[in-house]
Amino acid sequence: MTAVTERSKWMSVLAQSRFDDLQHHWKALQLEAEYQIVRQPEIGLTQIRARMGGTGRQFNMGDATITRAVVKLASGELGYSYIRGRNKAHAELAAVLDGLLQTKPSQALLISKVIEPLAAIKQELEQLRAAEVAATKVDFFTLVRGED
Repeated sequence: MTAVTERSKWMSVLAQSRFDDLQHHWKALQLEAEYQIVRQPEIGLTQIRARMGGTGRQFNMGDATITRAVVKLASGELGYSYIRGRNKAHAELAAVLDGLLQTKPSQALLISKVIEPLAAIKQELEQLRAAEVAATKVDFFTLVRGED
């Protein structure tokens, strides 16, 4: 897996995880990160685009609130985060973890103790949601009369 796809995977997991779960796994490690805030966590809007029928022309579906942050570790790495919602603490912690995950000494530990458990929780929630949706599925069929 290339560094870009690895990073996009962990950034996705950090952004889509619940803050309580993220904080729990981070605190369990009892690590301290030395960093400066480059861009304070700030709340804004982003436009959501969709496709007609899933594959057709794009259209503007609406807006979503996001929170973004940028931090610089003492070792020089920049950590970024974009979180859906208005949780500034989540954005800051995700940015710190993104920066730490770019350093080789802490990368393996953070992937095994934070990213993989959060990814498992995310997958479990997605499976539960898929099961809920499947339970409401309706199959339609058409009866053909014998006349032409």
